[in-house]
Amino acid sequence: MNAQPASLHCLTVHQLSSALQSHRISAVELTDHLFDRIARLDQKLHSFVAFYRDDAHQAAESADKAIRAGHTVGPLHGIPIALKDLIEIEGRVTTGGSEIWRDRLSPTTATLARKAMAAGMIVIGKTHLVEFAMGGWGTNQYMGTPWNPWDAETPRTPGGSSSGSGVAVAARLVPCAIGTDTGGSVRLPASWCGIVGLKTTVGRISNYGILPLAPTLDTPGPMTRSVEDAALLFNLFQGFDPLDPRTAYRQPDDPMPSLKRGVAGLRLAVLPEAERDGIDREVLAAYDTSIELLRGLGARIIEIALPCKFGEFAALTGQVIGAEGYAILGDFVDRLDLPIDEAVRPRIWIGKSMSARDYLGALAKREKLKQQFDGAFGDIDALLTPTTATAAIPIADADQSKSPAIFTRMVNLLDLCALSLPNGFTATGLPTSLHIVCRGYHEATALRIGLAYEQATDWLSRLPPLA
Repeated sequence: MNAQPASLHCLTVHQLSSALQSHRISAVELTDHLFDRIARLDQKLHSFVAFYRDDAHQAAESADKAIRAGHTVGPLHGIPIALKDLIEIEGRVTTGGSEIWRDRLSPTTATLARKAMAAGMIVIGKTHLVEFAMGGWGTNQYMGTPWNPWDAETPRTPGGSSSGSGVAVAARLVPCAIGTDTGGSVRLPASWCGIVGLKTTVGRISNYGILPLAPTLDTPGPMTRSVEDAALLFNLFQGFDPLDPRTAYRQPDDPMPSLKRGVAGLRLAVLPEAERDGIDREVLAAYDTSIELLRGLGARIIEIALPCKFGEFAALTGQVIGAEGYAILGDFVDRLDLPIDEAVRPRIWIGKSMSARDYLGALAKREKLKQQFDGAFGDIDALLTPTTATAAIPIADADQSKSPAIFTRMVNLLDLCALSLPNGFTATGLPTSLHIVCRGYHEATALRIGLAYEQATDWLSRLPPLA
């Protein structure tokens, strides 16, 4: 592979890593190329809230010197990355997507950001998000809504809350980004922007230095254009952090040794028949085709009975998010003089009327459902669903009083992990997405299934019109 400057942005992380390590490209060349693209395209895409061009250029120069000297610190050395703008970097502004925090300076640096920098990655900027990370459509009234790059004419839902990260990766402005996921906020933008998103299990990756929404459910995760890239980033960021005690729950689990073992013999559960109602016809067709493809690769397809409907899982998740979100943000949303997104304020107010008894009752019900789901799951390796019930819709049609996270919230509620990746396109060229749900701490299994599917298809090779 002899990468030409005009095509650098189309290379995946692992392809760029190979090119950097073999000196076929330089980190400076790559970084400057991406910033030139951002300058041309992001005025419309609006995926970035801040750029760090000078610092990124210096970091790229340092990476090139180290790589040329044989001092490479790992496969991600010299790779640019974007961070969702609720990930702290000391001395930088972190807005959390809120106009009221437009000038808020971070007092610390997130462990995740420190790990990226220590691995030689180049942080090129921060990406937009739904205010306070509280919403699945991807809109932001005051800070602006990123433009889904799959439709050049009509503004469509980019997915939230990690909207800017999804758009930036899909539009080839950056090869990878970090999002966070409390009820689907990595996977919804992955679905609607046609990329890969990994929702990690609580405790896999440190939350230290990431602005919280609902600490019981919050998880950071990679957003990439290939499953292998997601595995590389997951490997970097997972592990114990004394600043986040929950990272002591499990030892790291390297997904790379099992990544290319395929799906032959794996037991994959399908969407219960009763849950198919309400899913868009083209999304359902892409899902059914995906199931048959995996069956053809040797997977055993299993039917499963869940302890309750996805809508019930989603409603209970909303109660936990509302209660914990209001505890953290209530002082802001209760002030009607502050410029808080009109769609976000009522979502957080869900927690205002909840009593301690209601909240503890919701947590108790969550624990009971976790046990019931574990029993129903048995020896199944993964549950497969669509990520979203529709492809991206016009923003004007989004019902802000409802959530598109019907299939994703269950994963957060039950402490599971999941991978979303493209599995087709509608007749109008909008991506659809497959959702691979695995037990908690089984990210390696989700990535293994995802890679087997990805290698049997070519969905990830397609470029959006605005890329």
